[in-house]
Amino acid sequence: MKVPSPSVREAASVYGTAVAVFLVILVAALQGSAPAESPFPFHIPLDPEGTLELSWNVSYAQETVYFQLLVRELKAGVLFGMSDRGELENADLVVLWTDRDGAYFGDAWSDQKGQVHLDSQQDYQLLRAQRTPEGLCLLFKRPFGTCDPNDYLIEDGTVHLVYGLLEEPLRSLEAINTSGLRTGLQRVQLLKPSIPQPALPADTRTMEIRAPDVLIPGQQTTYWCYITELPDGFPRHHIVMYEPIVTEGNEALVHHMEVFQCAAEFESVPHFSGPCDSKMKPQRLNYCRHVLAAWALGAKAFYYPEDAGLAFGGPGSSRFLRLEVHYHNPLVIKGRRDSSGIRLYYTATLRRFDAGIMELGLVYTPVMAIPPQETAFVLTGYCTDKCTQLALPPSGIHIFASQLHTHLTGRKVVTVLARDGRETEVVNRDSHYSPHFQEIRMLRKVVSVHPGDVLITSCTYNTEDRRLATVGGFGILEEMCVNYVHYYPQTQLELCKSAVDPGFLQKYFHLVNRFNSEEVCTCPQASVPEQFASVPWNSFNRAVLEALYGFAPISMHCNKSSAVRFQGEWNRQPLPEIVSRLEEPTPHCPASRAQSPTGPTVLSIGEGKG
Repeated sequence: MKVPSPSVREAASVYGTAVAVFLVILVAALQGSAPAESPFPFHIPLDPEGTLELSWNVSYAQETVYFQLLVRELKAGVLFGMSDRGELENADLVVLWTDRDGAYFGDAWSDQKGQVHLDSQQDYQLLRAQRTPEGLCLLFKRPFGTCDPNDYLIEDGTVHLVYGLLEEPLRSLEAINTSGLRTGLQRVQLLKPSIPQPALPADTRTMEIRAPDVLIPGQQTTYWCYITELPDGFPRHHIVMYEPIVTEGNEALVHHMEVFQCAAEFESVPHFSGPCDSKMKPQRLNYCRHVLAAWALGAKAFYYPEDAGLAFGGPGSSRFLRLEVHYHNPLVIKGRRDSSGIRLYYTATLRRFDAGIMELGLVYTPVMAIPPQETAFVLTGYCTDKCTQLALPPSGIHIFASQLHTHLTGRKVVTVLARDGRETEVVNRDSHYSPHFQEIRMLRKVVSVHPGDVLITSCTYNTEDRRLATVGGFGILEEMCVNYVHYYPQTQLELCKSAVDPGFLQKYFHLVNRFNSEEVCTCPQASVPEQFASVPWNSFNRAVLEALYGFAPISMHCNKSSAVRFQGEWNRQPLPEIVSRLEEPTPHCPASRAQSPTGPTVLSIGEGKG
């Protein structure tokens, strides 16, 4: 690459002056978005070797994310950015690169072949580049939305971060093709909610749930299960907070962790420490499913609202807990030991309300299915007005956190609240959902649900790589559509989900059989998965199934924690009538770009120099 012309250098110099001024007000800009101890409270390792470490903070007032990227052992440059599913093609990038004469920082993008291009609209703004004892530290910012067609829209939910390392100097930025680089991805929730941390009670105690001295298997993916138990006679307490404990040095390997409580009907659960898919795993571990805590990479401590806590211990509560740790080991590192887990903060001074967890979405049943070779097939589950009218208290409930869940083909999940036939607000939305990154997320705004309200949960699936229909069920190759909402005060309602009426699905199979030359198995002894497997998936059969799910009556599961339905008629229920739907959010374009550079920024990288 040629050294930039004087006009570019002059622009860079002017921009550098603006940067210096901006740094003075950086902390003020972030005030209220970060805990006092750090202007960059969120941290993740980007790569398994620890070469790249990202820290960030969010200014909702400015609708801007501030990034701090630490590059250890810099060679010739680095790429960092975002893409829809974590691919390096069609990615929104910022690039630090060098030629034989200098170093440059610029906003860029990659095309569908992975070729990198300088962006005509420079929306990543460099604030500082500085050598430190740990490596090169880059401080830069980026608006949530830019209205640049080559840029990624930063929104609530999962963000797939991508990176690449440049080994040799380049003659030009356009000489980069991502297919030839050492690259990777990391998933994170960038837009962390800015929620004040409630004060902990004076009698707060802690309990560490951690699997001791695990030898991490030398394979890419491992789910490790560990059983522990509460002390004999452990009385009822409220969990008011929890946080991760990650063994030092294993930050890039521990992907996510969950603590489950076992079913109360079992007086004992065998002790176990091993892979969750081990043939030696006791069967009773399958009944340890009540979530007490969940953490994923990039998340910090989880706090309950001041008036609520999650009850555990005491009569009717199992003493046995299961810790599940997901190890992500792409470099297949061997011999590494780990004792990571979750620290629970609990109090004997019970708060005003018990917090509860309710399942929304679709029942785990094969009557809900996705045809093969679909790019964006939507299934929807309902918590109907009839159920909320019957099961919720007159004052309603308050949802403060949510954990979305599908299996491998899930791509988007959203839950919307509707009142009097009108969608009023989004409970939780993840437009870049990944089944490999699931965590309990605190909502930026508490959502109140009243008797008679409707909760609508929709999941979008991609089955391009499948040859048969994907049916609903518990298996990993089957599908789910669930939102575990955390709320208070706790009610008897634990599950509010739906599925299409089985009788109407049978009418679909009969119709398909009549309109197709191939025989479709509609005999009574055939199972629903077998019937779906015999459907020839032409455009007619796909469209009719999609239409069926959009108008046929549903079977409602309005269930108590005992798995018994509330009294009433729940089969062949009409779909809730929605007369007004929320519009998709539109990106907000920054009002002014006066301080944005018109081209790449020329860097002078020295010890302690900006």
